[in-house]
Amino acid sequence: MSHSPILLDHRLIVALDVPSVQEARKYLDDLDGVVRFYKIGLELFLAVNREFFEEIRGRQCRIFLDLKMNDIDETVRRAVNLAADLGVDFLTILGNHATANAAVCGRGGRPLKILTVPLLSSWSEKDLQELGFLPSEKMDGARFATLDDYVLWRAERAMAQGCDGLIASGKYVKIFRDRFGEKAIIVSPGVRPVGHDTHEHQRSLTPFDAIQAGADYLVVGRPIRDARNRREAAQRIQDDIVLALNASAGSK
Repeated sequence: MSHSPILLDHRLIVALDVPSVQEARKYLDDLDGVVRFYKIGLELFLAVNREFFEEIRGRQCRIFLDLKMNDIDETVRRAVNLAADLGVDFLTILGNHATANAAVCGRGGRPLKILTVPLLSSWSEKDLQELGFLPSEKMDGARFATLDDYVLWRAERAMAQGCDGLIASGKYVKIFRDRFGEKAIIVSPGVRPVGHDTHEHQRSLTPFDAIQAGADYLVVGRPIRDARNRREAAQRIQDDIVLALNASAGSK
């Protein structure tokens, strides 16, 4: 089953990567009317309260709570239950299939979407070799032959447990779209407009390329946060999204 149609101005998710409510509120003011979806990560989550979530929703905006939950099943279930009560739209988990199952149970029948992170966008083959998942010069007989094998296995296990979507960067956007079709919500982090530094992200796409590859939502942080004019920077990305959608429609 495919997910609900996505409103055009909801496809860009701006990361509120700041340490205080005051700074986050400046983002909301700067981007009012241009951005309708915001990501709250661990840093800001530790500084906010329930009232700030209500403030964002009061501005008719959506919330992506990016906590990458990974704990014992009962803790995840109870934490997701609380997150659903906050009225957030998306929530990330990082654990195994049992974590995914616990998150889905904690969500219950509420509209919160559970997204799993098969591979952190900052991780490479070397990181998985160090964990023993991939073969290396020091170790043979690892469980997975390639990075792609590991990532797809993780994604398939999560989706089988009832997760709604996946966090995907680089080539994995298209791989996941081809594998799961329209039933998976695909969110692409670390998106960088042409000419911007990719920073620690090992796999990064431009807004146009990410949408063309099949991403539903794009997460953008520093290119907007550090722009001289945040509003103009966000609008340029929104324009790129429209161009990519139109190009995709024209090719069908």
